[in-house]
Amino acid sequence: MAVSRSLIAPTTNPLLERALLEKLHRRGEAAGRLGELEPLAVRLGLMQNTLKPRLRDPQMVLFAADHGIAVDGIAGPERRDTAAQVADLLAARLPVAVFARSQQIALTVVDAGVAADLAAHDRLLMRKIAHGTRNARLTTAMTLEQAHAAMRAGMEIGDTLRGNALVCAGIGVGAHMSAALLLSRLTDSSVRDLIVAGPQMPSDELAHLLVLAQGAQGRHRELVEPIEVLAAFGGFEIAMMVGVMLVAASKRHLLLIDGMAACAALMVAARIAMPVTDYCVFCRSHGHRGLDRALALFQASALLELGMDATDGTGAALAFPLVRSAAALLTEVADGDDAGPSQPMGIDGRSADG
Repeated sequence: MAVSRSLIAPTTNPLLERALLEKLHRRGEAAGRLGELEPLAVRLGLMQNTLKPRLRDPQMVLFAADHGIAVDGIAGPERRDTAAQVADLLAARLPVAVFARSQQIALTVVDAGVAADLAAHDRLLMRKIAHGTRNARLTTAMTLEQAHAAMRAGMEIGDTLRGNALVCAGIGVGAHMSAALLLSRLTDSSVRDLIVAGPQMPSDELAHLLVLAQGAQGRHRELVEPIEVLAAFGGFEIAMMVGVMLVAASKRHLLLIDGMAACAALMVAARIAMPVTDYCVFCRSHGHRGLDRALALFQASALLELGMDATDGTGAALAFPLVRSAAALLTEVADGDDAGPSQPMGIDGRSADG
């Protein structure tokens, strides 16, 4: 992990930021201001270290895994099992697959640790660490060796992905609980705030989840080191997302973070290399109140709020046209006859990057 830490550069660049803001101000004088698109455009320019950010070959990677704590009854009977969700994704029976295709976002599903054996598919990557994690209430969800193996697998996936924009999301029965436990421990947050779905959540369901969560927390009360916490509370999909996020940020690629599992992975990645958060835009696919708390931990809000209750990744697919438009605002809106530089000019007349 030390390599990733040293290779992820913060996006802070006062000279470039000033030039981006001046460019947007000139746009505004001619055509009016464009609200929240403008700070997003600035962030994209800083991520790519250019006055002309471009997004190419966007990728959506959905990491699927089962969680041992689910045996304690944390999913309602209306929830489909993880293998069925994967089958629906690959057959384009879920809106997220259709929206991704319509936005020309390449969709890949990764079997990080689904309990069932999945049939081969050209958009399915087989990277199974085990057939689901163990029950975090009784033991560590995964061994340290498994956690490191999953992170390495994520880094290898990140190295092979095309493009410079990546949607990260996780799916699987028990994923929300696993992510909530991990976020709670790493940030010293109330686990109740992370698992409560909203004011209409049945009190008996919340009470049951709290008993399970507190049991798992008590079992691993001494653990604080990020990778140990990751192993304790699990999520093979979370561990793989840690790896892919670190690699993407090291390449200065945009990360669209969608859902609790992705937030948990980002929190671990940020403990390894804090600048990874500089490359993130947050999205959401459902209105779970726990996700409000998770986003608040990053002092972030979702780019687009549509009141959905859909598979993680759906919100990112729908928000991507806004991201593409923000980049186009800097790159494709004409500046008269002069196309203009890609880098601001320094005091000595050279570009900012020397």
